[in-house]
Amino acid sequence: MGNKLYVGNLPYSFRDQDLQQAFSAFGTVQSAKVMMERDTGRSKGFGFVEMGSDAEAQAAIQGTHGQNIGGRDLVVNVARPMEPRPPRSGGFGGGFGGGNGGGYNRRSSY
Repeated sequence: MGNKLYVGNLPYSFRDQDLQQAFSAFGTVQSAKVMMERDTGRSKGFGFVEMGSDAEAQAAIQGTHGQNIGGRDLVVNVARPMEPRPPRSGGFGGGFGGGNGGGYNRRSSY
Protein backbone atom coordinates (compact mmCIF):
# COMPACT_ATOMS: atom_id res chain seq x y z
CA MET A 1 0.00 0.00 0.00
CA GLY A 2 2.50 2.67 1.08
CA ASN A 3 2.86 4.73 4.20
CA LYS A 4 3.13 8.18 2.59
CA LEU A 5 -0.20 10.01 2.56
CA TYR A 6 -1.55 12.97 0.63
CA VAL A 7 -3.67 15.27 2.80
CA GLY A 8 -5.79 17.77 0.90
CA ASN A 9 -8.31 20.49 1.70
CA LEU A 10 -6.35 21.60 4.76
CA PRO A 11 -7.27 24.85 6.47
CA TYR A 12 -4.84 27.54 5.28
CA SER A 13 -3.82 28.16 8.89
CA PHE A 14 -2.45 24.57 9.23
CA ARG A 15 1.31 24.19 9.67
CA ASP A 16 3.62 21.16 9.87
CA GLN A 17 3.15 20.80 13.63
CA ASP A 18 -0.66 20.83 13.30
CA LEU A 19 -0.51 18.11 10.66
CA GLN A 20 1.81 15.98 12.78
CA GLN A 21 -0.43 16.36 15.83
CA ALA A 22 -3.57 15.44 13.88
CA PHE A 23 -2.03 12.21 12.57
CA SER A 24 -0.07 11.15 15.65
CA ALA A 25 -3.26 9.66 17.14
CA PHE A 26 -2.97 6.89 14.51
CA GLY A 27 0.67 5.92 15.02
CA THR A 28 4.20 7.15 14.53
CA VAL A 29 4.48 10.14 12.23
CA GLN A 30 7.84 9.96 10.43
CA SER A 31 7.31 13.33 8.74
CA ALA A 32 4.57 15.90 8.20
CA LYS A 33 4.88 18.70 5.67
CA VAL A 34 2.36 21.35 4.66
CA MET A 35 3.20 22.67 1.20
CA MET A 36 3.71 26.45 1.12
CA GLU A 37 3.67 29.05 -1.64
CA ARG A 38 7.25 29.99 -2.43
CA ASP A 39 6.60 33.70 -2.95
CA THR A 40 3.98 34.47 -0.29
CA GLY A 41 4.72 31.87 2.41
CA ARG A 42 1.01 30.96 2.48
CA SER A 43 -0.19 27.38 2.74
CA LYS A 44 -1.28 25.75 -0.53
CA GLY A 45 -3.95 23.83 1.39
CA PHE A 46 -2.37 20.39 1.09
CA GLY A 47 0.50 18.41 2.51
CA PHE A 48 2.07 15.00 3.01
CA VAL A 49 2.37 12.76 6.04
CA GLU A 50 4.63 9.73 6.27
CA MET A 51 3.45 7.20 8.84
CA GLY A 52 5.60 4.53 10.53
CA SER A 53 3.94 1.59 8.76
CA ASP A 54 1.35 0.69 6.15
CA ALA A 55 -1.07 -0.37 8.90
CA GLU A 56 -0.73 3.02 10.63
CA ALA A 57 -1.22 4.78 7.31
CA GLN A 58 -4.41 2.80 6.66
CA ALA A 59 -5.69 3.64 10.16
CA ALA A 60 -4.92 7.32 9.56
CA ILE A 61 -6.83 7.31 6.26
CA GLN A 62 -9.85 5.68 7.89
CA GLY A 63 -9.69 8.04 10.87
CA THR A 64 -9.17 11.35 9.08
CA HIS A 65 -10.61 11.18 5.53
CA GLY A 66 -13.77 13.28 5.46
CA GLN A 67 -13.23 14.72 8.95
CA ASN A 68 -14.11 18.38 9.25
CA ILE A 69 -11.21 20.49 10.52
CA GLY A 70 -11.48 24.25 10.51
CA GLY A 71 -14.63 24.11 8.39
CA ARG A 72 -13.02 21.93 5.69
CA ASP A 73 -13.49 18.21 5.03
CA LEU A 74 -10.08 16.57 4.74
CA VAL A 75 -9.16 14.44 1.73
CA VAL A 76 -6.67 11.77 2.76
CA ASN A 77 -5.31 8.99 0.56
CA VAL A 78 -2.10 7.19 -0.33
CA ALA A 79 0.27 9.61 -2.07
CA ARG A 80 1.06 8.81 -5.68
CA PRO A 81 4.46 9.50 -7.20
CA MET A 82 4.69 12.88 -8.85
CA GLU A 83 3.99 12.65 -12.57
CA PRO A 84 6.75 14.00 -14.80
CA ARG A 85 6.02 17.43 -16.17
CA PRO A 86 6.80 18.48 -19.72
CA PRO A 87 10.09 20.38 -19.93
CA ARG A 88 9.83 24.13 -19.64
CA SER A 89 11.47 26.38 -22.18
CA GLY A 90 14.26 28.56 -20.91
CA GLY A 91 14.06 32.29 -20.43
CA PHE A 92 10.87 34.11 -19.74
CA GLY A 93 8.71 32.18 -22.19
CA GLY A 94 5.83 33.62 -24.19
CA GLY A 95 4.43 37.04 -23.61
CA PHE A 96 7.56 38.99 -22.74
CA GLY A 97 9.85 38.39 -25.66
CA GLY A 98 10.08 34.61 -25.53
CA GLY A 99 8.81 32.39 -28.29
CA ASN A 100 7.27 33.49 -31.55
CA GLY A 101 3.82 34.38 -30.32
CA GLY A 102 3.81 38.11 -29.88
CA GLY A 103 4.66 39.66 -26.63
CA TYR A 104 6.55 42.63 -25.39
CA ASN A 105 9.53 42.77 -27.77
CA ARG A 106 7.62 42.04 -30.95
CA ARG A 107 8.60 44.25 -33.83
CA SER A 108 6.07 45.48 -36.32
CA SER A 109 6.57 47.48 -39.45
CA TYR A 110 7.02 51.14 -38.62
